[in-house]
Amino acid sequence: MSVIEISGLHKSFGSLQVLKGIDLTVERGDVVCIIGPSGSGKSTLLRCVNLLEQPDSGRVVVDGTELTDPDVDIDRARRRLGMVFQSFNLFNHLNVLDNLTIAQRKVLGRNRDEAERIAGQNLEKVGLAGRERSLPSQLSGGQQQRAAIARALSMDPQVMLFDEPTSALDPELVGDVLGVMRTLAGEGMTMLVVTHEMQFAREVADKVLFMDGGVVVEQGPPAQVIGAPTQERTRTFLARVLNPTGDNP
Repeated sequence: MSVIEISGLHKSFGSLQVLKGIDLTVERGDVVCIIGPSGSGKSTLLRCVNLLEQPDSGRVVVDGTELTDPDVDIDRARRRLGMVFQSFNLFNHLNVLDNLTIAQRKVLGRNRDEAERIAGQNLEKVGLAGRERSLPSQLSGGQQQRAAIARALSMDPQVMLFDEPTSALDPELVGDVLGVMRTLAGEGMTMLVVTHEMQFAREVADKVLFMDGGVVVEQGPPAQVIGAPTQERTRTFLARVLNPTGDNP
């Protein structure tokens, strides 16, 4: 059963066409990884899914609700979507626990005890039990990103959107964040992930999309798209990413 349906999605910024008619279906429980060069439209696609960017045309349907319907209650519809950004976006003046409970209380109407219980469960899930009273500045980048994931999970989303969640991290911190994402995938969370982590995409994704120039050039299982791509643009990109020095294996 599909939980995300995107059809004919276009988005421009001024004269620059960033998305040129994207079609995508994501089945419930699937992990879809979006790869491609910088400027290919990957992050814009993700931001159009939850209407952080307003598409120029096309349809986005999430869990049966058309977000692009002018009459939709967008705040209510967005509750189905958890979003994790490159730069964590934690409230620096709030401790970790308050970061995880403020939206639960204000948006979902949970009382403090329930919100703190759910926050605690999700902090334990991401390996941050015991850091509830820490400020973001007292955490490493990887810990801040895991706190951001726990915050999104605390809103009980149907889908998690990840916009290059490891790109701002030091290399030694990447593995912990990817480990949390692997756990979520194993638990059946539907995930749409913009990433440059090819090994993660190869091992975890049910489907990989390669985007370039605002279009989906190739899509399919990772064994096909990453392991045996059919399009020359995909092959060229992967050759550069998987062997950036150009050395012979």
